[in-house]
Amino acid sequence: MAEKDAEVGFKKETVSKLLSEFFKEDKTRLSGDATLLMTELLKIFVQEAAVRSLKQAESEDCDQVDVEHFEKILPQLLLDF
Repeated sequence: MAEKDAEVGFKKETVSKLLSEFFKEDKTRLSGDATLLMTELLKIFVQEAAVRSLKQAESEDCDQVDVEHFEKILPQLLLDF
């Protein structure tokens, strides 16, 4: 079993490619700092979604988090970010 506190994240290259897909002009460039910032933001967003989904499942007396729990917390999560 993996360590409980193991750090999980996104690869900088993946985030950079995802962001670049939405650029309207080919001349637009993404700095390394911007990529690091977006990588950290995505990590925090996913962690927050997981915690909120878990709390939603617990409030419904469920032992397992399902996609329905995520769907219930998603509107408020998007408003908070």
